Amino acid sequence: MIELTAYITTFLLSFVTIKLVLLYAKKLQLIDTPNLRSTHVKTTPSGAGIGFILSVFISLYIFQQELFLDNWYIFVAIFMVYVIGILDDRHNAPPRAKFVIIATASLLLVLNGLEIDSLGTYFGVDVPLYYFALPFTIFAITGFSNALNLIDGLDALAASIAIVTLGTFAYIGSVYNDQLIVQLSLFTIASLLAFLLFNWNPAKIFMGDSGSLSLGFIIAIVAVLSLKYIHPITVLYIAAIPILDTIVVMVRRLNQGKSPFKADKTHIHHVLLGFFKNNVKKTVVFMTLMQLMFCFFGYILARHIANFSGGLLPFGMLVGFVILVVLSYMVFTRDE
Repeated sequence: MIELTAYITTFLLSFVTIKLVLLYAKKLQLIDTPNLRSTHVKTTPSGAGIGFILSVFISLYIFQQELFLDNWYIFVAIFMVYVIGILDDRHNAPPRAKFVIIATASLLLVLNGLEIDSLGTYFGVDVPLYYFALPFTIFAITGFSNALNLIDGLDALAASIAIVTLGTFAYIGSVYNDQLIVQLSLFTIASLLAFLLFNWNPAKIFMGDSGSLSLGFIIAIVAVLSLKYIHPITVLYIAAIPILDTIVVMVRRLNQGKSPFKADKTHIHHVLLGFFKNNVKKTVVFMTLMQLMFCFFGYILARHIANFSGGLLPFGMLVGFVILVVLSYMVFTRDE
């Protein structure tokens, strides 16, 4: 009952803080103006992440203070990303500055023991990273933080994908009684549910980089924490849509001789939006169901079948993921 009250409080606090951002967005210059890459056609308030991420911090400190203080470095790291996200929403921070801050926040996590030290076990053979653990962890966390930012291109898409992903990690945390994973995931979900009331198409406000970067960073953290219990390949599936989208888009840009970081309208959601005749709601629901399917096959089936496959299933999942990347690349690089 106490936990339910905490989640409801987080939802209400998120609602109120987002409402405040919405009311003062124009005065704070938190406005998203349409451009050639936009799917919206009118000027829309942004920066809702300022509200819903703040509500996560406040609620966790009030209701899970011991957990909050015991893992202070995690919340300091999230706060660093949150601040650079706010600065980007307000002043368009340079990409290099965002990368440096997120990488530094990731380094803080590694220095406090939160790292990816193995790529998993295949056919009974472990693949440790040794001295590559530090750079690989920073690369993975920084990469996924930006991956979620890249799919934040349709109303409610990033939030919906994040809710499904965090819900899966919350389940993993509950199975293994890891309260840090459970609480960080569920408090974030509660805040996102309030955000969806404002962001469902047609959106009244966007989350901005304060939301998408912080949210991607939080998911990356719970993903790394979950590696104590699940295979790394399973994590790829639980976070499949942002990762798949980033790989496909960047490979395509490089193939065309463009910068992999140059924004365009070649993301999976842009392609599917055309398929659904510019129906944003159908596109978001379809992609959320895709993510749900990845989570199901990547974790539920792996948990029940991997014991009988002797490591074959994780390897098969890896091969399947590569095939999906290749097929998607072929589809999205066809002449339109």
